[in-house]
Amino acid sequence: MARIILHVDMNSFYAAVECMYHPELRGLPLAVGGDAEKRHGIVLAKNEYAKRFGVKTGEALWQARQKCPGLEIISADYPLYMRYSNLARQIYRSYTPKVESFGLDECWLDLSGRDMDFFEASRLAEELHVRIIEELGVTVSIGVSWNKIFAKLGSDMNKPDGTTVITPDNYRQRVWPLPVGELLYVGPATKRKFQHAGIYTIGDLAVSSPDWLQERLGKVGLMLWHFARGEDSSAVAEQDEASIVKSVGNSVTTPRDLVGDEDVKLIFYALGESVAARLREQGLQTACVSISIRDTDLFSLGWQMKLSQPTDLTLEIVGAALEIYHKNYLQKHPIRSMGLRAEKLSPADPEQLNFLPDRQRREQYARIDRAIDHLRSRFGYVSVRRAYLLRDELGKMDAKRSHVIAPISFLKGGEKICSN
Repeated sequence: MARIILHVDMNSFYAAVECMYHPELRGLPLAVGGDAEKRHGIVLAKNEYAKRFGVKTGEALWQARQKCPGLEIISADYPLYMRYSNLARQIYRSYTPKVESFGLDECWLDLSGRDMDFFEASRLAEELHVRIIEELGVTVSIGVSWNKIFAKLGSDMNKPDGTTVITPDNYRQRVWPLPVGELLYVGPATKRKFQHAGIYTIGDLAVSSPDWLQERLGKVGLMLWHFARGEDSSAVAEQDEASIVKSVGNSVTTPRDLVGDEDVKLIFYALGESVAARLREQGLQTACVSISIRDTDLFSLGWQMKLSQPTDLTLEIVGAALEIYHKNYLQKHPIRSMGLRAEKLSPADPEQLNFLPDRQRREQYARIDRAIDHLRSRFGYVSVRRAYLLRDELGKMDAKRSHVIAPISFLKGGEKICSN
């Protein structure tokens, strides 16, 4: 029996939700963005009218205004978007328990085992279109395929409010002519590497030598080769898997450019305190720390490092992040945003401290962390701060107010997360 996978993407999600609460903005070019005065001034989402002027997600608000002088900009309301995201997942789970989120506005649904073919799956997709617009007031684009990668690709092909079916019989005609950059996980850097090698389309990638790709790009190159050929067999998460935390992290766009190691250290301390506190709240430890950096040219990099022993200690997590940064970030361009994430999580074992090296030092760190957690639980996050964070306005950031739970990724293991 063939697998039937749907990928549902809510169109211009943030902007669509805002228009329901601000009907006076309907029919006008609209962008949802951060606070430009606090340097959160990028386009997070835009509606179709703004898209016609060339407004792009991720560009600075001032650039968007140059393209579209009449652009209406509204600040993001994440609790509101989360509410609609949860309502959408409730609808999806009325069809299948196998629902996996890929951000607030995207989900995969696994309909395998329902004794249906792709034609019947496309009819169910149309039913979903109607339910989402009637019950939530937003439109969706849906991809239907036998694997997650092609389903995701299909949802991008017929926007807005369309359905695209990609089957084992038609994927060479529908997918292979597309630019290689359209494939999931092919970022700008990887795209350039492919193009320098004469690989311009997904079809070019699919017929390339897997040995050559692995030699040039490592296991990521081989993974992308399999994706281009429709050979993705990754599972869609069960409903009861949604609550399993795969990683805990924070990311932040800073109030000003970070121009030196001291600035970076301050932010890693702020982020690390938040990440470590959440691990302790959930009784978890991490065996792997990853960081992400986005410079003022909006170029993003990320790396990860396995730890010698699991930890939930703030200073150890921050120390790992700084070690990764000093080893890998060689460009030293001004930095606009940063992220820190704890991965490879496991239940914490308080007794484990007694059998590890540097016992007294680690026990002291643990007591300090617990004392800080207790004080903040009673008097608020800003009631106690590390002295180092008082050196600069950057250190006053309350990173715990804004956190990111990272989605389950196809990319597992390895030292480098991405170079895109």
